[in-house]
Amino acid sequence: MTEPAPGSNLGRHVFGVAALAFGLITLAWHDYNGWHQPRYLVHAAAAALIFGGAAIQFRRTAKTGALVLGAVYLIFALLCVPQIVAKPQIYNSWGNFFEQFSLVTGPAIVYAYWSSAWPREILNRMGRILLGMCVASFTLEQAIYLGATAHLVPKWLPPSQMFWAVMTTVFFALAAVALLTNRMALLAARLLTMMLVIFGLLVWVPLVLSDLHSHTNWSEFAETFAIAGTAWILADLLGE
Repeated sequence: MTEPAPGSNLGRHVFGVAALAFGLITLAWHDYNGWHQPRYLVHAAAAALIFGGAAIQFRRTAKTGALVLGAVYLIFALLCVPQIVAKPQIYNSWGNFFEQFSLVTGPAIVYAYWSSAWPREILNRMGRILLGMCVASFTLEQAIYLGATAHLVPKWLPPSQMFWAVMTTVFFALAAVALLTNRMALLAARLLTMMLVIFGLLVWVPLVLSDLHSHTNWSEFAETFAIAGTAWILADLLGE
Protein backbone atom coordinates (compact mmCIF):
# COMPACT_ATOMS: atom_id res chain seq x y z
CA MET A 1 0.00 0.00 0.00
CA THR A 2 1.25 3.48 -0.75
CA GLU A 3 2.42 5.72 2.05
CA PRO A 4 -0.25 8.11 3.38
CA ALA A 5 -0.05 11.62 2.05
CA PRO A 6 1.39 14.19 4.49
CA GLY A 7 -1.97 15.95 4.83
CA SER A 8 -3.87 12.75 5.62
CA ASN A 9 -2.58 12.21 9.15
CA LEU A 10 -4.19 15.06 11.07
CA GLY A 11 -7.04 12.91 12.36
CA ARG A 12 -4.61 10.29 13.63
CA HIS A 13 -2.58 12.92 15.47
CA VAL A 14 -5.65 14.54 17.04
CA PHE A 15 -6.96 11.16 18.17
CA GLY A 16 -3.58 10.22 19.61
CA VAL A 17 -3.23 13.45 21.59
CA ALA A 18 -6.77 13.05 22.95
CA ALA A 19 -6.09 9.44 23.96
CA LEU A 20 -2.83 10.43 25.67
CA ALA A 21 -4.69 13.19 27.53
CA PHE A 22 -7.37 10.66 28.50
CA GLY A 23 -4.65 8.45 29.95
CA LEU A 24 -3.15 11.29 31.99
CA ILE A 25 -6.60 12.28 33.27
CA THR A 26 -7.33 8.66 34.22
CA LEU A 27 -4.00 8.41 36.03
CA ALA A 28 -4.47 11.71 37.88
CA TRP A 29 -7.93 10.82 39.21
CA HIS A 30 -7.32 7.04 39.48
CA ASP A 31 -10.62 6.59 37.66
CA TYR A 32 -11.78 6.09 34.08
CA ASN A 33 -14.57 8.45 33.05
CA GLY A 34 -16.17 8.28 36.49
CA TRP A 35 -16.94 4.57 36.15
CA HIS A 36 -15.22 3.52 39.42
CA GLN A 37 -13.54 0.43 38.02
CA PRO A 38 -10.97 -1.64 39.99
CA ARG A 39 -7.72 0.26 40.57
CA TYR A 40 -5.56 -2.27 38.69
CA LEU A 41 -7.75 -1.96 35.60
CA VAL A 42 -7.73 1.84 35.75
CA HIS A 43 -3.94 2.03 36.06
CA ALA A 44 -3.42 -0.48 33.25
CA ALA A 45 -5.83 1.48 31.04
CA ALA A 46 -4.07 4.76 31.84
CA ALA A 47 -0.68 3.31 30.94
CA ALA A 48 -2.05 1.80 27.72
CA LEU A 49 -3.74 5.07 26.69
CA ILE A 50 -0.57 7.07 27.30
CA PHE A 51 1.57 4.56 25.40
CA GLY A 52 -0.92 4.12 22.56
CA GLY A 53 -1.56 7.85 22.24
CA ALA A 54 2.17 8.48 21.86
CA ALA A 55 2.85 5.47 19.60
CA ILE A 56 0.07 6.25 17.11
CA GLN A 57 1.73 9.56 16.31
CA PHE A 58 4.65 7.97 14.45
CA ARG A 59 4.64 6.00 11.21
CA ARG A 60 6.78 3.15 12.52
CA THR A 61 4.64 2.58 15.61
CA ALA A 62 1.21 3.71 14.31
CA LYS A 63 -0.12 0.15 13.95
CA THR A 64 1.03 -0.82 17.45
CA GLY A 65 -0.45 2.31 18.97
CA ALA A 66 -3.73 1.79 17.12
CA LEU A 67 -3.91 -1.83 18.27
CA VAL A 68 -3.34 -0.86 21.92
CA LEU A 69 -5.86 1.98 21.86
CA GLY A 70 -8.46 -0.10 20.05
CA ALA A 71 -8.11 -2.87 22.62
CA VAL A 72 -8.47 -0.48 25.57
CA TYR A 73 -11.56 1.24 24.22
CA LEU A 74 -13.08 -2.10 23.20
CA ILE A 75 -12.71 -3.38 26.76
CA PHE A 76 -14.51 -0.34 28.14
CA ALA A 77 -17.21 -0.67 25.48
CA LEU A 78 -17.77 -4.27 26.55
CA LEU A 79 -17.96 -3.21 30.19
CA CYS A 80 -21.13 -1.32 29.23
CA VAL A 81 -22.88 -4.51 28.09
CA PRO A 82 -23.90 -5.79 31.57
CA GLN A 83 -25.65 -2.47 32.27
CA ILE A 84 -27.46 -2.72 28.93
CA VAL A 85 -28.58 -6.27 29.71
CA ALA A 86 -29.70 -5.32 33.22
CA LYS A 87 -31.71 -2.26 32.16
CA PRO A 88 -32.14 -2.21 28.36
CA GLN A 89 -34.88 0.41 28.61
CA ILE A 90 -32.41 3.03 29.89
CA TYR A 91 -30.68 4.49 26.86
CA ASN A 92 -27.79 6.01 28.80
CA SER A 93 -26.13 2.58 28.95
CA TRP A 94 -26.52 2.16 25.19
CA GLY A 95 -25.16 5.66 24.72
CA ASN A 96 -22.09 4.86 26.82
CA PHE A 97 -21.46 1.74 24.76
CA PHE A 98 -21.56 3.56 21.42
CA GLU A 99 -19.45 6.42 22.74
CA GLN A 100 -16.73 3.95 23.68
CA PHE A 101 -17.23 1.96 20.47
CA SER A 102 -16.76 5.12 18.41
CA LEU A 103 -13.32 5.32 20.01
CA VAL A 104 -12.63 1.78 18.83
CA THR A 105 -13.49 2.79 15.26
CA GLY A 106 -10.69 5.39 14.94
CA PRO A 107 -7.75 3.12 15.79
CA ALA A 108 -9.40 0.24 13.87
CA ILE A 109 -9.32 2.37 10.71
CA VAL A 110 -5.70 3.38 11.37
CA TYR A 111 -4.63 -0.23 11.96
CA ALA A 112 -6.43 -1.49 8.85
CA TYR A 113 -5.07 1.38 6.76
CA TRP A 114 -1.50 0.46 7.56
CA SER A 115 -2.18 -3.23 6.88
CA SER A 116 -1.75 -4.00 3.19
CA ALA A 117 -4.30 -6.84 3.34
CA TRP A 118 -7.24 -4.41 3.46
CA PRO A 119 -8.61 -3.19 0.09
CA ARG A 120 -9.46 0.50 0.18
CA GLU A 121 -13.11 -0.02 -0.79
CA ILE A 122 -13.70 -2.40 2.13
CA LEU A 123 -11.86 -0.10 4.53
CA ASN A 124 -13.94 2.90 3.47
CA ARG A 125 -17.17 0.94 3.90
CA MET A 126 -16.12 -0.43 7.28
CA GLY A 127 -15.23 3.03 8.57
CA ARG A 128 -18.47 4.59 7.33
CA ILE A 129 -20.72 1.90 8.78
CA LEU A 130 -19.00 1.66 12.17
CA LEU A 131 -18.91 5.39 12.76
CA GLY A 132 -22.35 5.84 11.19
CA MET A 133 -23.90 3.48 13.75
CA CYS A 134 -22.26 5.41 16.57
CA VAL A 135 -23.44 8.75 15.20
CA ALA A 136 -26.98 7.33 14.96
CA SER A 137 -26.70 6.54 18.67
CA PHE A 138 -25.49 10.09 19.40
CA THR A 139 -28.65 11.29 17.65
CA LEU A 140 -30.92 9.13 19.80
CA GLU A 141 -29.08 10.01 22.99
CA GLN A 142 -29.40 13.74 22.39
CA ALA A 143 -33.05 13.40 21.40
CA ILE A 144 -33.88 11.40 24.55
CA TYR A 145 -31.91 13.70 26.85
CA LEU A 146 -32.65 16.91 24.99
CA GLY A 147 -33.05 18.98 28.14
CA ALA A 148 -29.65 17.95 29.48
CA THR A 149 -28.10 18.61 26.07
CA ALA A 150 -29.60 22.11 25.97
CA HIS A 151 -28.21 22.82 29.43
CA LEU A 152 -24.67 22.31 28.10
CA VAL A 153 -25.07 24.90 25.34
CA PRO A 154 -23.50 28.25 26.35
CA LYS A 155 -26.24 30.68 27.39
CA TRP A 156 -24.67 33.52 25.43
CA LEU A 157 -25.05 31.67 22.13
CA PRO A 158 -28.09 32.99 20.19
CA PRO A 159 -30.90 32.31 19.57
CA SER A 160 -31.35 29.83 22.47
CA GLN A 161 -29.91 26.77 24.17
CA MET A 162 -32.80 24.55 23.04
CA PHE A 163 -32.43 25.71 19.44
CA TRP A 164 -28.86 24.45 19.28
CA ALA A 165 -29.71 21.25 21.14
CA VAL A 166 -32.33 20.46 18.49
CA MET A 167 -30.17 21.56 15.56
CA THR A 168 -27.13 19.52 16.61
CA THR A 169 -29.39 16.50 17.05
CA VAL A 170 -30.62 17.01 13.48
CA PHE A 171 -27.04 17.44 12.27
CA PHE A 172 -26.06 14.15 13.94
CA ALA A 173 -29.00 12.44 12.23
CA LEU A 174 -28.05 13.81 8.81
CA ALA A 175 -24.43 12.75 9.30
CA ALA A 176 -25.50 9.22 10.30
CA VAL A 177 -27.70 8.88 7.22
CA ALA A 178 -24.96 10.20 4.93
CA LEU A 179 -22.34 7.82 6.32
CA LEU A 180 -24.56 4.73 6.35
CA THR A 181 -25.93 5.33 2.83
CA ASN A 182 -22.65 6.65 1.36
CA ARG A 183 -24.34 9.81 0.15
CA MET A 184 -21.99 12.81 0.51
CA ALA A 185 -20.12 10.78 3.13
CA LEU A 186 -16.91 12.82 2.86
CA LEU A 187 -18.76 16.09 3.41
CA ALA A 188 -20.65 14.54 6.33
CA ALA A 189 -17.42 13.29 7.93
CA ARG A 190 -15.80 16.71 7.62
CA LEU A 191 -18.80 18.60 8.97
CA LEU A 192 -19.18 16.07 11.80
CA THR A 193 -15.53 16.60 12.71
CA MET A 194 -15.99 20.37 12.71
CA MET A 195 -19.12 20.16 14.86
CA LEU A 196 -17.42 17.93 17.44
CA VAL A 197 -14.39 20.22 17.62
CA ILE A 198 -16.76 23.17 18.16
CA PHE A 199 -18.45 21.17 20.95
CA GLY A 200 -15.07 20.75 22.60
CA LEU A 201 -14.12 24.40 22.27
CA LEU A 202 -17.44 26.04 23.17
CA VAL A 203 -18.80 23.56 25.71
CA TRP A 204 -16.03 21.63 27.44
CA VAL A 205 -13.12 24.09 27.43
CA PRO A 206 -15.15 26.70 29.40
CA LEU A 207 -16.44 24.01 31.76
CA VAL A 208 -12.92 22.73 32.39
CA LEU A 209 -11.66 26.26 33.05
CA SER A 210 -14.58 26.94 35.39
CA ASP A 211 -13.69 23.94 37.57
CA LEU A 212 -10.19 22.57 37.10
CA HIS A 213 -10.83 19.91 39.73
CA SER A 214 -13.81 18.30 37.97
CA HIS A 215 -12.93 14.85 36.69
CA THR A 216 -16.15 14.72 34.67
CA ASN A 217 -15.35 17.92 32.77
CA TRP A 218 -11.82 16.79 31.95
CA SER A 219 -12.99 13.33 30.86
CA GLU A 220 -15.75 14.71 28.64
CA PHE A 221 -13.29 17.20 27.16
CA ALA A 222 -10.84 14.45 26.20
CA GLU A 223 -13.58 12.10 24.99
CA THR A 224 -15.13 14.77 22.76
CA PHE A 225 -11.82 15.47 21.03
CA ALA A 226 -11.12 11.73 20.74
CA ILE A 227 -14.46 11.22 18.97
CA ALA A 228 -13.66 14.25 16.80
CA GLY A 229 -10.35 12.56 16.03
CA THR A 230 -12.19 9.43 14.92
CA ALA A 231 -14.41 11.44 12.57
CA TRP A 232 -11.31 13.23 11.31
CA ILE A 233 -9.55 9.91 10.65
CA LEU A 234 -12.52 8.80 8.54
CA ALA A 235 -12.61 12.15 6.71
CA ASP A 236 -8.89 11.81 5.95
CA LEU A 237 -9.47 8.31 4.61
CA LEU A 238 -12.47 9.23 2.44
CA GLY A 239 -10.70 12.34 1.18
CA GLU A 240 -7.77 10.48 -0.37
